[in-house]
Amino acid sequence: MTQLILIPGLASDHVMWQAQLAVLPAHYRTHVTDVATRCDSIEDMAAALLAEHPGELILCGASMGGIIAMQAAHQGGSRIRGLALLGTNARPETDDIRALRETAIQWFADGRAAEVLRANVPLAFHASRIRDSALVQSYMDFVLKAGAEQLIRQNRAIMARPDARKTLPGLACPALVMWGDSDQLTPPDANREIAALLPHAQAVELAQCGHMLTMEQPDPVNAHLLRWLERLPAQLG
Repeated sequence: MTQLILIPGLASDHVMWQAQLAVLPAHYRTHVTDVATRCDSIEDMAAALLAEHPGELILCGASMGGIIAMQAAHQGGSRIRGLALLGTNARPETDDIRALRETAIQWFADGRAAEVLRANVPLAFHASRIRDSALVQSYMDFVLKAGAEQLIRQNRAIMARPDARKTLPGLACPALVMWGDSDQLTPPDANREIAALLPHAQAVELAQCGHMLTMEQPDPVNAHLLRWLERLPAQLG
């Protein structure tokens, strides 16, 4: 039986998927993977996910989780029966962003993770949501809980990520690509590129939404995700 695997973003965990976990039907046997906490590269994270979950899979990844999902879909071939990508990026790291990550990594190593995260909040959320203290605190809590070692290791994995644009055209499974119209971390054009490269993709842009769409716009995300999941059997023929 096909299983649905949710893949969190950088230094994230099941908390970012709470609103989705609350509505996903039991027959999907949904599991939130933690491979990003145990492996050092995107390729190894994807391989571990596939090894730990035999059989047919539907992958749903957000941000870094989407990067892992794209690599797992490449490695998994016909085992992957659906691919949902939320606010992510298929492109390799740029020199400018690499330099920013190196600075952040030094701050993490110096015990200044909270400073980095507070500065990152306006990039992670739509402007209309950054005054939502409960939402922002939830985000801060699970990222800080991950700790400096995870923040450093996962940032380095992202910096060395493969160029998924080379493999996306070869993925035959149905796909859902969803993003926020105001995402500053994985911009809309990067998501549109993914949808254009995938042979069987449905594209959805959410209005007044930033990067953390599963938390910012849970109801629209749930509606689109559930509708897509319900249609998968027909799409697969």
